[in-house]
Amino acid sequence: NTQRQPVSSFGRGRNFAAKGFQERNAVDGASTQSRGFKGFHGGFGQGESFQERNAVGGASTQSRGFKGFRGGFGQGPKVTYVPPPPPDDEQSIFAHYQTGMNFDKYDENVVEVSGLDPPAALMSFTDTNICHTLTVNIAKAGYSKPTPVQKYSIPIILAGRDLMACAQTGSGKTAAFLVPVVAQMMRDGVTASSFKEQQEPECIITAPTRELVNQIFLEARKFVYGTSIRPVVIYGGTQTDYSIRQVKLGCNILCATPGRLLDIIGRGKIGLHNVKYLVLDEADRMLDMGFGADMKKLVSFPDMPQRDKRQTLMFSATFPEEVQRLAGEFLKTDFLFVVVGHVSGACSDVQQNILQVSQYFKRDKLIEILHSIGNERTLVFVDTKKKADFIACFLCQENIPATSIHGDREQREREIALQDFRSGKCPVLVATSVAARGLDIESVQHVINFDLPSTIEEYVHRIGRTGRCGNTGKAVGFFDNNSDGHLARPLVKVLSDAQQEVPVWLTEVAFE
Repeated sequence: NTQRQPVSSFGRGRNFAAKGFQERNAVDGASTQSRGFKGFHGGFGQGESFQERNAVGGASTQSRGFKGFRGGFGQGPKVTYVPPPPPDDEQSIFAHYQTGMNFDKYDENVVEVSGLDPPAALMSFTDTNICHTLTVNIAKAGYSKPTPVQKYSIPIILAGRDLMACAQTGSGKTAAFLVPVVAQMMRDGVTASSFKEQQEPECIITAPTRELVNQIFLEARKFVYGTSIRPVVIYGGTQTDYSIRQVKLGCNILCATPGRLLDIIGRGKIGLHNVKYLVLDEADRMLDMGFGADMKKLVSFPDMPQRDKRQTLMFSATFPEEVQRLAGEFLKTDFLFVVVGHVSGACSDVQQNILQVSQYFKRDKLIEILHSIGNERTLVFVDTKKKADFIACFLCQENIPATSIHGDREQREREIALQDFRSGKCPVLVATSVAARGLDIESVQHVINFDLPSTIEEYVHRIGRTGRCGNTGKAVGFFDNNSDGHLARPLVKVLSDAQQEVPVWLTEVAFE
């Protein structure tokens, strides 16, 4: 237990035995019975061991040990988690954070619309003949004037056209599809019928992560407030019976992750023949190798209306060309393509800084940066689940409160970690790419790519967790010549397009 950590795993090895660094042993798979995870106060509560937090329904913490981290330590128990209901008072429903000083700069973006006969852009939310209730809800939700992606997307969707829209992170894409869909549902007089054994939603919205579909659901609640339209969210990591109960209470707008969606359809709890709107958020991720097969399965169900009988809407900050080709299989032939700024461009409100840091020095550099920025909210991205836990533990040992989020943590733990980060209890969140897309967390001032991702699209999404809604942010990337050379050229382009300084050394690496 006192061996040095291999350099290839986490950078420079250190002997933490003298500091009682039990977590390192736990990550290495040693017995957790006596050690717990007490150093990791950010993730599991001050002085609370991993086993205590991980004990569900009174199961023995001694025997449960590390099963919550299912990826590394064996299959966990049957999922019994039921998420707490979100607050339903008006003030909580309409809670939002303020736009930043650069909000008006969005209007400077060049917008290109490809396709035949696009409708005119929308200059104000009051310009459409949407009903009064929705107009009031839009104002309560803090939307004063439409952003470019909203100006062009809302009239296109209201005109019944299929749409693929690409706009920078944090520029209002969720409202760009929710507002017109809700407007049309109100116009059609949609009401939810509760307790039917099989529900028939008019709109299905699917996205790649649990946290993102929940965020979309919370946004949908704002726009349908005071109406009989009922949004529902279902996602993995929660009790299936709970998802079914939520659906049975009535379901007009279903926000779902692909796995849970297909499961509920397969159980006969959701009928598809009434689907008028199919929305793929983070569409490039939904159509690539990760979820492409699930999406094809969804649209090939016998009762799913064919593409010419439904409206299909796709939104993302990145759309690689090969994904644009795949998208054509789901969209009507006369679909419109809206591009705000550069396709797959980074948000110009994020100050980007790429540093040459070898694996060996990354931890030291991380500590140096975190000490220099104090308690400002910071998201640190790493490349593996185990490393996310390890780095979070390491930071706690250095008296920097941190927590982690990744796909092997139980859903309850993921939600607690996010809540601790949002509240400021843990100003540092160490994450894998599960947190790279869509998450809208107020006051994230810094994103640090401890490990750069494998694709430039993922980089654009990661740094887009800051600099949202006209606010400014900073992003630092640790570039190791041995592992990140493939990103040098696309990084130069992304930096240049966003009017960021390109380091001379990066240009040299790119064009060697």
